[in-house]
Amino acid sequence: MKERLTYDFIPHGEIMGLLEDATEPDVREVQDIADKAREAKGLSPREVARLLNATRDEALEILYRAAHEVKERIYGKRLVLFAPLYFSNFCVNNCVYCGYRRDNDFARRRLTKDEVVEEVRVLESMGHKRLALECGEDPVNCPMDYIEEVIETIYATRLDNGSIRRVNVNIAATTVENYRRLKAAKIGTYVLFQETYHRPTYAAMHPSGPKADYDWHLGAMDRAMEAGIDDVGIGALFGLHDYKFEVLGLLYHAIHLDTTFGVGPHTISVPRLRPARGVTLERFPHLVSDRDFKKLVGILRLAVPYTGMILSTRERPGFRDEVFAVGISQISAGSRTGVGAYRKDDHDGADQKPCDARDAAHAATGFGTATAAPAPGATMATETGIGIAVGTGTGSGSGSGSGTGARTAEATTGTAAVAADVAGAATQDVTCDSAQFAVDDHRSPDQIIASLARSGYIPSYCTACYRKGRTGDRFMQFAKTGEIQNLCQPNAILTFKEYLLDYASDETRQVGEEAIRQHLEMIPSPKVRQETVARLARLEQGERDLYF
Repeated sequence: MKERLTYDFIPHGEIMGLLEDATEPDVREVQDIADKAREAKGLSPREVARLLNATRDEALEILYRAAHEVKERIYGKRLVLFAPLYFSNFCVNNCVYCGYRRDNDFARRRLTKDEVVEEVRVLESMGHKRLALECGEDPVNCPMDYIEEVIETIYATRLDNGSIRRVNVNIAATTVENYRRLKAAKIGTYVLFQETYHRPTYAAMHPSGPKADYDWHLGAMDRAMEAGIDDVGIGALFGLHDYKFEVLGLLYHAIHLDTTFGVGPHTISVPRLRPARGVTLERFPHLVSDRDFKKLVGILRLAVPYTGMILSTRERPGFRDEVFAVGISQISAGSRTGVGAYRKDDHDGADQKPCDARDAAHAATGFGTATAAPAPGATMATETGIGIAVGTGTGSGSGSGSGTGARTAEATTGTAAVAADVAGAATQDVTCDSAQFAVDDHRSPDQIIASLARSGYIPSYCTACYRKGRTGDRFMQFAKTGEIQNLCQPNAILTFKEYLLDYASDETRQVGEEAIRQHLEMIPSPKVRQETVARLARLEQGERDLYF
């Protein structure tokens, strides 16, 4: 049963007070905060607020160097790969930024058990070992029984040497009892984005449906923890409100989880708003520029050093690679955001533009008419397909410049020209199921992996911590001290070797073997290094799934 609660751990007044001081910090102040952050013990909300005001190139470089050092101290040069699996687009919510919103008129569907198997087989053929399950909220068409069946089917599906070893789940906020059922289904991390921590903007973005309840959504992680799920992932959708407010909201949420349960968020995701069916970006005045986005990633790495940070294929390849260095530890690869899209693209052939890109044509097309009630002090924009109310007097400063696409706007509010560039990047006929949003990195996992290896990273498919019980406070003990490297480095090498043996192209195998040789030398313990070499030999003899 849904319980009516109000949570006060996102102190709106306090955040507004911190953001009222919009003065630029001098280089010395940024250096002092960065030096403290290098200890990898985190930053206070006030220190984060000061870094958010930094704009000078010299100050940002100080910030980036510190973020890079902290990331490598805790997570090394590893990047964990995963893929999302969208299995139902039925939804009773009317979120104005989402392609699955209730008022969008398109054929809804969910995957059958056989279709789940087909999707998973395609993903396993790419080399994936961990998935993030995604669906709309619909208790009739997508009930918990069905979600449990999907999870069970995924774990049971095998293709040659392939298997999915960890299923993370991103479903709507639910009850403690349902979270217990997810725990029993052996999920990895439970992930849920607050979307925006700013209450008036949240109300404007979620005009109807269960998700309209800010506090029910915000309390989801507390209920998940109560149910025994000790690995949770939080996030905000950057572009709905002032990014500075959202960064502080994420920090306060992390502090709340850490102080209340002794376990902070296992991951923080940083998606940027993207075009979707019935969603055009010029109606969102807080789009985040590349410059500000890179800054906020670096600041979050310094503020919450122990957390995994996730970057999706929403970002274009060149910029995505640039952001890795300032804090990202997990990335999606080869992603499709439509129900059944992996199977369809696999059948259509690699020479055709991915399903999600074709479906992004709907970013410039409205379906149905929706009107959201304006929040106090808000302006209203209504058009066929979408109505958006955005608070104008409740945030500090204004939104940052650009859309998510290939160009950067200099204006502090997103411009129609920038939004048109983003939405117009993929205007083709729609020939597949509706994607939830458009992706911008269409490279295959093999192409991404080769690029990572050339850049000095070690791609990882490791799921050992989850299967060895290193979750929750046990994971945090390793992560907060940086000791996780002694386990993650050899496990990354072993899972990467599996990929090279079973899935890699000849070119990727060549650069990957060189990367393994280099990264073996980074294992601190000679004994562990020697055992890793021995296990690599066992993999070459046909064994699989070896880990520390």
